[in-house]
Amino acid sequence: MLNIGQLHRREYELENDRSVSVIVAEAPGRVHFLGASAPSLVKETDHDFFLSAAIDRFVNVAVSQRKDNSFRFYAADLNERKRSTLINLKYKREDRWANYLKPAIHLFCEMGYPMKGLNFSFCGDIPQHIGLASSTAIEIAAATALKSLLHVQLGDMEFALKLKEAHEAIFGGTVSLVDYLVCLLTRKDQILAVDSSETEVRMIKSPFSNFRFLLVDSRVPRMGAEGEISSRRTDILKGLELLSQKSDGAEFIDYASTDLLEVMGHFPEQIRRRCMHIVQEIGRVDDASDALERADLHSLAKIIYHSHESLRDLYEISCPEIDWLVKRAQEIEGAAGSRMTGIGFGGCTYTIIRKELVEEYKKRLEEYERIFGFRPAIYEVKLATRARVIPETTTCEPSVRGQNSVSTGTSASRPARKRAYANTADK
Repeated sequence: MLNIGQLHRREYELENDRSVSVIVAEAPGRVHFLGASAPSLVKETDHDFFLSAAIDRFVNVAVSQRKDNSFRFYAADLNERKRSTLINLKYKREDRWANYLKPAIHLFCEMGYPMKGLNFSFCGDIPQHIGLASSTAIEIAAATALKSLLHVQLGDMEFALKLKEAHEAIFGGTVSLVDYLVCLLTRKDQILAVDSSETEVRMIKSPFSNFRFLLVDSRVPRMGAEGEISSRRTDILKGLELLSQKSDGAEFIDYASTDLLEVMGHFPEQIRRRCMHIVQEIGRVDDASDALERADLHSLAKIIYHSHESLRDLYEISCPEIDWLVKRAQEIEGAAGSRMTGIGFGGCTYTIIRKELVEEYKKRLEEYERIFGFRPAIYEVKLATRARVIPETTTCEPSVRGQNSVSTGTSASRPARKRAYANTADK
């Protein structure tokens, strides 16, 4: 077990100087249970609709002030070091993991805080490259630690917005606000329904006290996934352009799936399928949120399975290995849903299952290696709370280095909205 505070002091020769404050913060990974980003023709950012939760895999970041003006970065898991200065605080490909520590510095510089030299160290146990927001957790843990070191008073929503802006300033382009909100707003045993079109976060108490969350890394190589995702976004934007020709200012949120079928009857089939997935998924997020609040797990499971079928058949980002993993869960009476999570084309599934059935599900996965030629990694996780400052003596596993470095498994009622889709999600 790594003690990141102790390692930080050793790395920067602070062991005998207790006058130097070392602040340690942790930020959780997250899982998206459902969700979609709906592009807009008139706004710079997408409308994001997600049902998500923080999980008990974390990144820990320690920070302290330096006497000079340089920034030093230390990845304890990798035993690697990087450095920068304020004038060179920008994305550099060769800096790799250190780039995710830079938005925290940029954020507080933009707020007008005098920024002298800083030391950063981090470690973590969030599995990487399977869609659990490990890089976002680095950003948020670093910003949370630095916020405490500088004694900054900043509300959670404003903090999330400013950190998103800081990321975009360092990396360029735009990024979703959802991961920042989940990481900064979630509470213990809470699931968040995020609707960025209304800047709304709905907190729902988890009904899963007798369930476990299993994350299964399919280990499928995701070659070319970014290009495929870009292609689907192009299709969706084209569909939105065609819709806007029929109704000026059209947005996906304004349509029910039945209405969309009628309006898009003459659209190219591939574009129609992609747009249908987005519209239906927005409705599913709303319907699943209501099912969670009613603790109606039977309805929730149906919604989750329909969502995976849509990812497979309409959005077409699943693969045989992922479908096989979901099907094994669907065969078990007592599973409250299973679905792909992340960008697709491999990656990870989640399964919500009664605790007494966990071993049965794992046993069914033993056939996976025989069929597909490689073994999945299984992570059993719990819901977690938001990013926070923690005692300097806190330890963490040295596991942030990559998806092959961790394995805990074998070898993770409210009134209906006034929207057209409110009562039309798949049942």
